[in-house]
Amino acid sequence: MAKISAAEVNKLRKATGAGMMDCKKALVEVDGDFDKAIEVLRKKGQKVAAKRADRESTEGAAIAKVNNDQTKGVVISLNCETDFVAKNDDFIALAQSLAELALDYNTKEELLAADYKGITVQDKLTEQTGVIGEKIEIGSFKTLQAPFVGSYIHAGNKIAVVTGLSANVDGADEAAKNVSMQAAAMNPVALNEEGVDQSTIDKEIEIAKDQLRQEGKPEEMLDKIAKGKINRFFKDNTLVNQDYIKGNKESVADYVKSVDANLTVIGFERVALGE
Repeated sequence: MAKISAAEVNKLRKATGAGMMDCKKALVEVDGDFDKAIEVLRKKGQKVAAKRADRESTEGAAIAKVNNDQTKGVVISLNCETDFVAKNDDFIALAQSLAELALDYNTKEELLAADYKGITVQDKLTEQTGVIGEKIEIGSFKTLQAPFVGSYIHAGNKIAVVTGLSANVDGADEAAKNVSMQAAAMNPVALNEEGVDQSTIDKEIEIAKDQLRQEGKPEEMLDKIAKGKINRFFKDNTLVNQDYIKGNKESVADYVKSVDANLTVIGFERVALGE
């Protein structure tokens, strides 16, 4: 049996994130072969992942990243089972590095198949499932491209947003961050009226009509009054029409125009844990 040094154990721990005892056991099992020890730990992760496949992973970290020229943003969530793990510095660091990597890809499937320090992202997640003992997975994956993209991550990494603006102008960075904060706080259903799907509109109209009937309004007036309620729905629930939370009775669209007269919000992506 090979004698396993503390330095070898520490090297394996740094490479995999596994606990010291798990690393020592793996090295002992393969007579000190470093690469084989990594495989032992990965197989352990596969076994744990299989056992926990039906568990809910509703905790985690939502991370937003923007590329260097600020023309593409990505929002992902790295999910786990408990808030205890979600607050762990190593877990958050992994989420940050995966979000950075995600900037090079357009789908979650591409990201999972991507190389992460010599193994695929999916294999890394499986490995970490074994290390942590909880189901670890990429939950959400959303990208956005625009002439200028900014981001915001809410305290505790529970909500992350990227926002696209129509131009890279002076003040765009602060404007994009502020609009992202708006989206984080107010959870709009769409960018504007055109982005609201017809089924949502139809549902809101029926709800409004039912309320009006209960108030005793005559049937012939329902369509006209319900239309006014839908306009209110658009104002409350579409990003550019919402009252700007840091402003004084101005809309988000008006706020952006105060930065530059021709500036508009052209898109946003929001990820929130537990929603």
